Amino acid sequence: MVGRLRNRLLAATALAFLSGVALAQDPAEAGRALLQQACASCHAIGKTGDSPRTGAPPFRGLSRSYDLDAFPRKLQSGVIGGHPDMPEFKFNEADAHAAGVYLRSIQE
Repeated sequence: MVGRLRNRLLAATALAFLSGVALAQDPAEAGRALLQQACASCHAIGKTGDSPRTGAPPFRGLSRSYDLDAFPRKLQSGVIGGHPDMPEFKFNEADAHAAGVYLRSIQE
């Protein structure tokens, strides 16, 4: 009886821990953090606000110019800016997916 109760308690504890890990790795939040680090010095990455760099399009309007279903693949193959100041970005599969999830969440 004690062994069975202990096993159930351990299973419940493990499930609670794993649920917390999954929440901490929310793809939209991970994507926001990635874009904040890599892109926010020039682009507005939120639902509101102006881009810090004049002429840099806010990301909330990307769906008007890009197919967001294909955008993560574009991030994986490498994004090269249309001007010399923009560096090339190449994301791994997980980061590209997370960025895509976040970008969908902010579209106008």
